[in-house]
Amino acid sequence: MASLLVKNADMLVTMDRDRRELAGGGLYAEDGVIKAVGASETLPSQADRVIDARGQIVLPGFVNTHHHLNQTLTRNLPAAQDNNLFPWLQAHYRIWAKTHPEASRTSALIGLGELALSGCTTVFDHSYLFRSGNKVDFLIEAAADLGVRFHASRGSMSLGESKGGLPPDDCVEEEEDILADCIRVVDRYHDAAHGAMTRIVLAPCSPFSVSEDLLRETAVLARDKKVMLHTHLCETLDEERYTLERFGKRPVEWMEDLGWLGDDVWFAHAIHVDDEEIGKFARSGCGAAHCPCSNMRLASGIAPVKKYLRAGVKVGLGVDGSASNDSSNMLLEARQAMLLSRLQMGLLPPEGPRKHFLLSQSHPLRTHEWMTARQALELATLGGAAVLGRDDVGALETGRCADFFTLDLNTIDYAGALHDPVAATIFCAPQKARYTVINGKVVVEDGQIVTLDIGSVIEEHNRHSRELAG
Repeated sequence: MASLLVKNADMLVTMDRDRRELAGGGLYAEDGVIKAVGASETLPSQADRVIDARGQIVLPGFVNTHHHLNQTLTRNLPAAQDNNLFPWLQAHYRIWAKTHPEASRTSALIGLGELALSGCTTVFDHSYLFRSGNKVDFLIEAAADLGVRFHASRGSMSLGESKGGLPPDDCVEEEEDILADCIRVVDRYHDAAHGAMTRIVLAPCSPFSVSEDLLRETAVLARDKKVMLHTHLCETLDEERYTLERFGKRPVEWMEDLGWLGDDVWFAHAIHVDDEEIGKFARSGCGAAHCPCSNMRLASGIAPVKKYLRAGVKVGLGVDGSASNDSSNMLLEARQAMLLSRLQMGLLPPEGPRKHFLLSQSHPLRTHEWMTARQALELATLGGAAVLGRDDVGALETGRCADFFTLDLNTIDYAGALHDPVAATIFCAPQKARYTVINGKVVVEDGQIVTLDIGSVIEEHNRHSRELAG
């Protein structure tokens, strides 16, 4: 039985039912499960590993609900720096399709390592190009080597340009092969147990890259295997035009008809939705992965996050692909979610007469609807856990997994901001984690990844990146 004690934190944020924030707090865990949380003096005095968190804030590990790890290979690609989604994808498809097992492994380690350094402990990856020998297996192996809790997707693209899709024909797979490999991956890797380190999700890529038959059959298969479903939806107006012209329906209605609304489904982006569609998400239990940085980079729009939350829709954060964000930083994503929500509310006229609303003191902006720093942290923790269907991560309380990270408070970044150290983690510039602990095991210590030699991975990754993009 391996035990872990964290003590003397300047502040420990629990995200428990009472949202306790404990000055001088700590936690005690055994075999990766939290046994006690509270004042340091109330916890056991000894453990196999002791972390003195004096001068630090301890937060629940972040949960990333949407990423494309292989895209770390094509960050900052010159041909795609100034495009919106469709031309951006067309600039990347054939490069991604060449991703071989060695490149896939290093790209996963880079993205997962960067996430761990930003406090992320649970990661969902949406991979959907499996050419050149690439397989989900290599991503799962990389996550296990680093020590990250991983939800891997067996994604898919089957609808090439010749059949009315967006991807080139040489980038898609046969649907029979896709479904057979979905079964193989789920049977081999999916773990539904409490505290599972690996789960599988079935995730066709998007409305413009898979057929209706594949969407239907994937949904049936996922429910038979009791795994979750994921895809991109309502990301851009181009996508909306595509489904209207091809099927005569808006994206949400189209997916509903294909059996894709339910509490085992979540959609990436979910930007261009109306109030009726938000209601459908709420009633069916669908979740949404909010990806503010990517949405801004590709000029896709602003997701109606506050409307989702008011309606009871589950919302988590996602960094999205590292080629549409160029970063895998969850702390930055949480900060951006808060700021973008405030901008969104500032662009809306206040309730009441519109005339002179920007100047009138009688119609102030609806600041009560702004996102707070603590709400952003909740999206990154409990929100993401709910979206992924997990009740064992996202908070620091008895029975949950020992997944957390710490940040140094006595740094130049937080100088002058310690009136409220919890809010400082979002309002101030994002820092690297001092410690990141996953399943009770230290993955980041003193700001460095300790589970593998990341320097050699960076060198190899850059070599693969140059070769693939060249």
